[in-house]
Amino acid sequence: MRKTAKKPVNLAESRTVFGRPVCIPSVNLPGDTALLGFPVLAEANAVLAEHGATTPAAPGLAPAKCTTNRIPEGVPVDVSLAREWVQNITSAMSRNQEHLTRLDAAIGDGDHGANMARGFGAVRAVLDDGTPTAASAKEILVTTGKTLVSVVGGASGPLFGSAFLALGEALGADSEADSGADAVRFAAALAAALEKLQQLGAAVPGDKTMVDAYAPAYRAFHEAAHSGADFCTAAHAAADAAEAGMRATVPMQARKGRASYLGLRSIGHQDPGATSTAYIFRALADATESEPTEAV
Repeated sequence: MRKTAKKPVNLAESRTVFGRPVCIPSVNLPGDTALLGFPVLAEANAVLAEHGATTPAAPGLAPAKCTTNRIPEGVPVDVSLAREWVQNITSAMSRNQEHLTRLDAAIGDGDHGANMARGFGAVRAVLDDGTPTAASAKEILVTTGKTLVSVVGGASGPLFGSAFLALGEALGADSEADSGADAVRFAAALAAALEKLQQLGAAVPGDKTMVDAYAPAYRAFHEAAHSGADFCTAAHAAADAAEAGMRATVPMQARKGRASYLGLRSIGHQDPGATSTAYIFRALADATESEPTEAV
């Protein structure tokens, strides 16, 4: 049976930013996938400026070609890169556990930092002990997802774990060590992971969740990859966009999760899930170069 393409989803509604509605348009992704878009940062910046805050430049524009690219031109995502990415995430979650805890204590249960550090610590242990000779990037990412689902409590485990599972499954056989997955293929896998996140969490950009960092990161990676950028450049574009999305959650009113119970009191706090997501994309960018950087 021929697969019928999904119709693009068109959503244009307002989200409250410091009491002022900001329009959230739709973004139609390529192929048969239609995912919801992210806040227009230009509008959000105008509101933020009134309150003495700023956000980085709008996502979606790829930076200059990486000068510290450790991945030779044309080399795909392989076992080595996937393993180093997960190791970088583990280190980032451990270093920033207290910061994530403080963010979550303000609008949630206060356990996000501990959950993420414990979850990725378990992932690192499983990869070191259980899959030292992983045959593909897919195997590493699927193992990461399964471990997060089983170890991390609350909503974070199913959400982050399912995203990695979807990412790994989407890479499939193309991520085997002898072929790998190039930037364009990886962009499609990121789209599959984002779709899974939105199916599970029923969140759209502007709801003050991890989707506010993931959606612009995906879009930036996709645009860079389809513009001919190498993997390193696309990864840095995604990391920059994720951090922009992360900071843009500060003036938002939460509409999903425990933070939504606070109503207007959730405004003025950076979302911990979006922050973890920014760490994940920055960890990917760092895995492609020799000099790591990190968002705060």
